[in-house]
Amino acid sequence: MPPIHPLSRRGFLGASGALAAAAAFTGSAPAAAQTQTPPPAAIAALPVLSGLARPFTNAERLARINRAQQLMAAAKIDAIVLANSTTSSVYFADLRLNGGERLWALVIPSKARPFLVCPAFEEGRARELLQAGPFGEDAGVLVWQEDESPFVALGKGLADRGLTSATVGLDENMKFVFAEGIRAANPHLNLVSASPITAGCRMIKDAHEIECLRLACRATLLVYRAVAQSLQPGMSTADVHSLIAAAYKQVGFEGEASLNIDEFTALPHGSRQQQTLRDGSILMLDDGCEVEGYTSDITRTFVLGKATDKMKSVFDLVHRAQSAAIKTARPGVPTASVDATARKIIVDGGYGPGYTYFSHRLGHGIGMDMHEWPYFVKNNMYGYDLNPRLQAGNLLSDEPGIYIRGEFGIRLEDDLLITEGGSELLTPQSPSLEDPFGNME
Repeated sequence: MPPIHPLSRRGFLGASGALAAAAAFTGSAPAAAQTQTPPPAAIAALPVLSGLARPFTNAERLARINRAQQLMAAAKIDAIVLANSTTSSVYFADLRLNGGERLWALVIPSKARPFLVCPAFEEGRARELLQAGPFGEDAGVLVWQEDESPFVALGKGLADRGLTSATVGLDENMKFVFAEGIRAANPHLNLVSASPITAGCRMIKDAHEIECLRLACRATLLVYRAVAQSLQPGMSTADVHSLIAAAYKQVGFEGEASLNIDEFTALPHGSRQQQTLRDGSILMLDDGCEVEGYTSDITRTFVLGKATDKMKSVFDLVHRAQSAAIKTARPGVPTASVDATARKIIVDGGYGPGYTYFSHRLGHGIGMDMHEWPYFVKNNMYGYDLNPRLQAGNLLSDEPGIYIRGEFGIRLEDDLLITEGGSELLTPQSPSLEDPFGNME
């Protein structure tokens, strides 16, 4: 399935180079200039994994909606509004509402019949989309003409369901112009954030979601290993991006990765500058792929050849911090405490204080968005539950790092599932800088 979000915050750095360089392996160059160079042996040997992915069903989506309605009742929210293309509209209803500046809004009341607001000329398409999703013919469609207010139409839909002075949750990713339009046209509504509902559902992964994330993580690590086995001194970042594109094509999933080399690894999200591998270079590969809309996020830092003693010492410290987070993370523990545990190891190891060398939070929630709730950091994001405690089914990145400007950086990132009794990584930890994939099956 094509990604439902734009390029990640890291992968965009090398995307333009990847598009050009990938032609050598994917045949995307103009026909007259095409050269069908076979991929390296390690990439050609990758298994095709796409057939292992199971699509989500409408029955599963209806269960999510039922859960959302339970959370609405507990939070005293009468309805939630998901406007235009947000991930939550896909999560609940498999709806990609790409309306641009025109409002499309899915409204899910806690008790009444759901409805969709859309432009009048789009009604046929809207009903077709609804028919294929979990609502079938059970959802209403309210339309607005080009010279009418869609926000008034939305308010009428709520009023028709007895929600004239209701508390309505707005998706936190909704455009401000839509949120303000709803407020101005409906001063009788009490507008709040829908995050207690959207986050409350999405940050607890069920077995099928975890299955997809495990598969995405497996595919990503296999791609990283095959790419690492194909590297040679003298390759540019563009060359490596072409290897990554070929590898993800082989496994059958949409994926990408940023690559940074030597002193650029000391920038947590890298640089747009083209870089070249040499013998002894330290490299950082980051990002992931999507499986049925669920995304992995993995970083491997390793050396092309022999690591220096300083590199090995820093790697050991980062590895210990990642391991400490795994041991600390379990249901009921504040997310901030996991960050604090990992950060203390790095600071006590001489790379402090605070964010001096470990310059970002320990991690972020992962699911249909590469960054979502909750977060391993003091004072969580999005203004929703600033001090959350971990719950079974949470899945977050565990990604401590040390970044020494002008020299190198080391980050180890794996995806951490909170289980009933503790936590587990979905991928094996990197054992060393010189053999980062040595413990893979």
